[in-house]
Amino acid sequence: MKMKTSVSRKIFMTCNVILLISLALLCVFPFVNLLAISFSSRDAVVANRVTFWPVDFSINSYRFILANNQFVRSLWITIQRTLIGVPLNLLLVILAAYPLSKSKEEFRSRSVFSWFFVITILFNGGLIPTFIVVRNTGLLNSIWALILPSAVSVFNMLVVMNYMRSLPKEMEEAALIDGAGHFKVLTLIILPVCKPTLATIALFSFVFHWNSWFDGMIYMQRVSLYPLQTYLQTMIINPEAFFRNATQTGAGIAEFVRLVNARTTGSAQLFLAMLPVLCVYPFLQKYFTKGLVMGSVKG
Repeated sequence: MKMKTSVSRKIFMTCNVILLISLALLCVFPFVNLLAISFSSRDAVVANRVTFWPVDFSINSYRFILANNQFVRSLWITIQRTLIGVPLNLLLVILAAYPLSKSKEEFRSRSVFSWFFVITILFNGGLIPTFIVVRNTGLLNSIWALILPSAVSVFNMLVVMNYMRSLPKEMEEAALIDGAGHFKVLTLIILPVCKPTLATIALFSFVFHWNSWFDGMIYMQRVSLYPLQTYLQTMIINPEAFFRNATQTGAGIAEFVRLVNARTTGSAQLFLAMLPVLCVYPFLQKYFTKGLVMGSVKG
């Protein structure tokens, strides 16, 4: 039997669709404009003739970037940071969340450790004490200065802990009766069920490491050690000066100096920096639809 839709309902749905499409376009248009500028000629960009389609199509900006040693070096530093940081974040979050997901009878010191993590959310030492700790531990100007200070995300740990706590106890009890230890229970029983949550946390960690720029500016004392986002942030603050510096220090890019400017090369670099996140996000998006608190036993 087909249900009849009222006129007011149709009007609401139409307005809702128009509103959502408008909001989506408002989010997409800046990226389209950025991409169009990166593929446009220098003269077209200077004359402000570029909107959402490249004018006088050119790839000189991307050729300039690939010939710029500093951009390639910063990109590699960020890739290294992401490849090391994301697995380390997941490992530490899992190792902290699993024992804290137990009851007080199973883990008597649970309250002490729980309050320890909660306090780190409410209070922190501040920027200067953190910098002093990083400096005195010899981490300055090393990739570990970008990874270790943020190795444990308490928010991510709480998300995983609450998910593990919501799982039926019968799963773990059955494994323990069969002779499995906590390590086997965690790796063979708990973690496979936690895939949606772990994928979500991995995405959060990936985006954090890829987009972080402030720690690179603080802990790296040479431009050659900047991660990608710190390099781009410096470029955005003073694009003309950074563009001149790139043309003076980069080998093999002198031929592109008259064909590009700071705006075209900056747009190309920003788009390349966003590209990995845009590629990874759709593959992990399906895990958001399953929810962070999904049941694991089907009746």
